Amino acid sequence: MPKIRTGREGRLRRHLRVRKTVTGTAGRPRLAVFRSSNHIYAQIINDEIGHTLVAASDLEGELRSITDKDKSGIAELVGAAVAERAKQAGIKQVVFDRGGFRYHGRVKALADAARKAGLEF
Repeated sequence: MPKIRTGREGRLRRHLRVRKTVTGTAGRPRLAVFRSSNHIYAQIINDEIGHTLVAASDLEGELRSITDKDKSGIAELVGAAVAERAKQAGIKQVVFDRGGFRYHGRVKALADAARKAGLEF
């Protein structure tokens, strides 16, 4: 009888499968997205040295005070914020890591906003 997996276990398996091929370098770091049921986080990571170069989330002060938007709208703001910080740090191109999540909804909204703000995937 096959083992029954929870949603979290399945997402982690998908994430490991994606991470086999998606790696951030100094020239093209990885834009990693994590989505919980209430919040969304984005980091730009150089995997060669294991450092987070830029990060943004909806828990930060200026984004936390926004209450008139839905979760997808807040994800767009996080995507724009991480892209703006990346431009300030001199990062133009990234590799997108969806973290095992489906590419729709809040993850897609964050990615589209980051592209619109100037990041190239």
